[in-house]
Amino acid sequence: MMKKDDFVTIKIEDMSAEGNGIGKADGYTLFVKDAVIGDVIEAKIMKMKKNYGFARLMKIIEASKDRVTPKCPIARQCGGCQIQEMEYQAQLRFKENLIKNHLKRIGGFENVPIEPIVGMENPYRYRNKAQFPIGTDREGNVIAGFYAGRTHNIISINDCFLGVKENKAILHEVLEFMREQKISAYDEKSGKGLIRHVLIRYGFFTKEIMVCIVINGKKLPRAEKLIERLKEISGMTSITVNINEKQTNVILGDRIELLWGQTYITDTIGGISFQISPLSFYQVNPVQTEKLYQLALEYAGLTGEETVWDLYCGIGTISLFLAQKAKRVYGVEIVPDAIADAKKNAAQNGITNAEFYVGKAEEVLPQKYEKEGISADVIVVDPPRKGCDEKLLETIVKMSPQKVVYVSCDSATLARDLKWLCERGYQIERVRGVDQFGHTCHVETVALLTRKAQ
Repeated sequence: MMKKDDFVTIKIEDMSAEGNGIGKADGYTLFVKDAVIGDVIEAKIMKMKKNYGFARLMKIIEASKDRVTPKCPIARQCGGCQIQEMEYQAQLRFKENLIKNHLKRIGGFENVPIEPIVGMENPYRYRNKAQFPIGTDREGNVIAGFYAGRTHNIISINDCFLGVKENKAILHEVLEFMREQKISAYDEKSGKGLIRHVLIRYGFFTKEIMVCIVINGKKLPRAEKLIERLKEISGMTSITVNINEKQTNVILGDRIELLWGQTYITDTIGGISFQISPLSFYQVNPVQTEKLYQLALEYAGLTGEETVWDLYCGIGTISLFLAQKAKRVYGVEIVPDAIADAKKNAAQNGITNAEFYVGKAEEVLPQKYEKEGISADVIVVDPPRKGCDEKLLETIVKMSPQKVVYVSCDSATLARDLKWLCERGYQIERVRGVDQFGHTCHVETVALLTRKAQ
């Protein structure tokens, strides 16, 4: 009988949604981090439950044909990438299967027409945003990096292969400034120390750079010294501080103060320019985002006569894409700053057929539909990972649009919501994954639903 700390030899037959390899030892299922489908490995059992357990990869006996050496030296320790040791085409197959399995297992859909996943030409250096926690090592030196998997222990690294090359130079200047000026790093346990995070945004199209220093205090001392350093970096456009004095895991506080330049950068997706502030939600992979939105637009099949609702619209990225082909677009978002940005973005692009409302989609939509009689030919939803609120789904069914385009960052909640809608008069026409996040387990999915003929 197997027990904790036993060593077992297993073949990895599958992978979980979290990127753990799945294999069986004497019929008992084990999940193993860093193992790839096709690997034969020696693993040490770390934790056992009734029907499954978790094991640590100790030795690769026979490597999978899909196994590669990660580009990043700390890929295994870092919690940012889960599947960097898997060849990229195999990653795409894994993600496509993940969508398929969720639709089948959670949604009960057997023969869904899934189109080939849209992969990246280059799955490195694609992120336009990075948030580096700042801390100290055992010797008390200030460091920047990323959290080790499932912990808040910082692994020191100043260059991530998923982020832009400019991040390295920026972090170097921030850390040198902290050392020279004896500025303390924040300590999560004690709640003391000043600098918590460095947020960097980069405009892929404009080459503009934003640096936002998140501080546990009201003011950054000798900020002018940091400005001197940072403004020498080519493309520097915005230097701000964000004030977050709460003892919390939430990275950003509500208050932004300008140190130098302007409070935003501009970038372009598909010919539409967007103002992006430190607090703005903006897709982190602009190259794939353009493909994602073009796909949503294709699925919507607009002729220029449609009224379209874009729910969970953020700063209006999808709305403004749709507005180019629709008669009228209404965007709804709960975050007031995002709606302010959406209105600015519409104005600066000369788009006059888009309106934006602040509030919960599940409250705004019924009000506009029931009290003002605003209907919908097409509804586009792009909800957070938890999926759509049931009240919102009920309103969609009431409004009865011909088409629903669902953009999802979690295919499990997508499958649940599609099942709900398909039980109430809709059918799935098309589904396609878009890889926005190479080397991680995350995948975007676009689904087109049409109303069944009555």
